[in-house]
Amino acid sequence: MLTEPNVVQKRALTLYFIIGIKLLKGLFLLALAIGVYALAGQNLDLRFDAMLRMLHLDPDQSFFMHLGERLLKITPSNVRQVAAMTFCYSFFSFAEAAGLMFRLRWVGWIVIGESLFFIPIEVYELIKGFSIGVSIILVINVIIVEYLYRNRNILFRHHHRHPHH
Repeated sequence: MLTEPNVVQKRALTLYFIIGIKLLKGLFLLALAIGVYALAGQNLDLRFDAMLRMLHLDPDQSFFMHLGERLLKITPSNVRQVAAMTFCYSFFSFAEAAGLMFRLRWVGWIVIGESLFFIPIEVYELIKGFSIGVSIILVINVIIVEYLYRNRNILFRHHHRHPHH
């Protein structure tokens, strides 16, 4: 069954939006990994205190004091491990974007699986306390799952070979 080109184009616009999200996520995580790695070996407590003062926040408030105490427990090797894991996750997001660009069916299923994995976590976070950011991420993940699943046969077609024999 052939689908009208404009229907596929409309569907492809949403696919390109998802690809854009994956690329932005990959870039954000890559920048975060580089930033975290740059902090390895530095005195995080002093950096945190300086940042709070720059933002005109009181470092002596109990919330910030508790956070500062937790920073003291971070070692350079912990920071490098977090940076390495963040870098790997950024690479995963770039690979998802590339796979979606090439319309690889198995990548579509990986993206659906990844989005499905995070939905219960986001719902749990919203039950604990409302957050606009988490709400937006939840809506995006639900859209990704619904869209890719519903349109999987149109977006990710297997290319049938014509028999030559």
